[in-house]
Amino acid sequence: MLRHVSNFLQVTTVADSQEAAARLARSAVGAHLAASAQVIGPVMSVFWHHGELGDGQEWQVVLKSTMSRYADLRDHLLSEHPWDNPEITAVEMIDGTEAYFYWLRNTVES
Repeated sequence: MLRHVSNFLQVTTVADSQEAAARLARSAVGAHLAASAQVIGPVMSVFWHHGELGDGQEWQVVLKSTMSRYADLRDHLLSEHPWDNPEITAVEMIDGTEAYFYWLRNTVES
């Protein structure tokens, strides 16, 4: 049976290089705004940009945080990101082990 947990988030953003994605991951985790981050890629992206259909390679950054730290994490990513309008999204984690969530909470909220 799933139990509803509403305090934990998986936050994602993307960058145009592995180095830029790693910098975002390190800075957010280093500031205790996220407990961990994975850099995944390259991934193929297809998107609209300035009214034109485009595509390219991007690197995805997946960060683990809490609801209470999300605004600070979002603002940090916006200030550190090389793009003017980066994708920053958050998805609620609805289930996980108590030990993992304990570690995550203590890492970002202590």
